[in-house]
Amino acid sequence: MSRQMNPLRQIYVTPLAAESFGVRSMCTLVQTPDVTILLDAGLSLCPWRFNLPPHPIEFQTIQVLREKIASAADKAQIITLSHYHYDHHTPSFEDWLVNWTAKMETARQIYQDKTLLIKSPKENINSSQRERAEMFLKTGAKHAKVVQEVDDRVFMYGNTEIFCSKAVPHGEDNSTRGYVIMTTIVYQDERFMFAPDIQGPMSNYTQQLILKTCPTLLMLGGPPFYLAGSQLNEALVQNAVNNLETIVETVPVTILEHHTLRDEFFKQKIASVKDCADRSDHRLLTAAEFMGQDNQFLEARRKNLYELFQPSEKFQLWTKTLNNKVIYKPPI
Repeated sequence: MSRQMNPLRQIYVTPLAAESFGVRSMCTLVQTPDVTILLDAGLSLCPWRFNLPPHPIEFQTIQVLREKIASAADKAQIITLSHYHYDHHTPSFEDWLVNWTAKMETARQIYQDKTLLIKSPKENINSSQRERAEMFLKTGAKHAKVVQEVDDRVFMYGNTEIFCSKAVPHGEDNSTRGYVIMTTIVYQDERFMFAPDIQGPMSNYTQQLILKTCPTLLMLGGPPFYLAGSQLNEALVQNAVNNLETIVETVPVTILEHHTLRDEFFKQKIASVKDCADRSDHRLLTAAEFMGQDNQFLEARRKNLYELFQPSEKFQLWTKTLNNKVIYKPPI
């Protein structure tokens, strides 16, 4: 990978699962000479999009990437948890529709004997995430060696610094979706910043925190175009685009992921952002592009997948069980 694509030489950043790989996730492995960190070890599928359940190709993809995350967890000493949505941590219940998890076993495989750096389960959190946090502490987290709350704290591992931000909005200021923690990993003069689910950033406060951090490489969750006009005011989404334009003018390489890539026409909608990056001789990439791979926007293309690749009769019969109390593993 060229230095234009990846400006880091001492910090190794490997995105493992993301929308550009075909699932909902931002899970990333970061290695420095001192420590290996797994950021937000979760992934999921949207249960219904375009009135369709996940296509068999989406299930095949989440199965492969779930195994990839488990393998990365074996290497990591530290696992972070920015917030308590299930595409950012691994729950301890059986779910073959959304999370691809076996009861207890999948989470144990991820968190066993690790140091967990987690967002506060009580402060700056909405009710649904508070309930999930309580459940996680009773289940997945009990396998860990150490569990530490990280809000607005700094951790040292040898010469590696891990800066965890104050809780910032999951989207706009005072968002009902709660708050998240941004993490910056610093080694010598290199800074990798991980900013999940900030949705742009939609918040001007979040944007200022990112600019103040001066990352060499930034991975962030971008504007949720697919929610504009239905669940979000379009002016908020446009503000997110404006904030992102300023960021890419400042940061040498930005990996844009997550909510943005759920919109089939996102490239047209971030054209102004790409122009700002190009004029600054900076790079704006997806996680797949950063890794030199082809993009796999499976959720955004779900309707097209069903048209091009008709599922088997067994799979179609399985979809008729999705209203049942127990949903079994799909025949893929």
